[in-house]
Amino acid sequence: MRIAGVDEAGRGPLAGDVYAAAVILPERIDLPGLDDSKKLTAKKRESLFDAICKQAVVFSVALATIEEIERLNILEAALLAMRRAVEGLSVQPDLLLVDGNTARGFDIPAKAIIGGDALYPCISAASILAKVSRDRAMAELDARYPQYGFAKHKGYGTAAHIKAIREHGPCAAHRLSFLGRILHA
Repeated sequence: MRIAGVDEAGRGPLAGDVYAAAVILPERIDLPGLDDSKKLTAKKRESLFDAICKQAVVFSVALATIEEIERLNILEAALLAMRRAVEGLSVQPDLLLVDGNTARGFDIPAKAIIGGDALYPCISAASILAKVSRDRAMAELDARYPQYGFAKHKGYGTAAHIKAIREHGPCAAHRLSFLGRILHA
């Protein structure tokens, strides 16, 4: 049975697209330190990203745009990104293990697993691919909008990020629906 792990990165930030990945791992893997991406350093995630890409049977990374987040809401946009990641797999899995409490809208049987990114290697791998891909995109946004510090806080609502939004106003990378209290404080 081919099982794909599926996870997303970027539901909580004030800026940037939401990313998702789907990964089918072989039965035997050599990925020391594989874990939930949130428990790893950026350096370890980068190292594992390359190893996962080399060892995976197949993987796919996809996203839902800021515009889709605004139109659909963040949960629906995250699910859209996850469906896109699954659709991008060149080998069809028999089952999806999706991190979190929601696994709907897939054409393949899917099971939601709360905390799955720390329990199943295939979900951990998807977690890392999604997080690293999103972090790289945020570094690109930082080059376009250096006044916000995206490379440092990855779009999360840190004090420095909120201060920059109040000083400069939002940019095209911001999720305006997430900024209500910040803009009207």
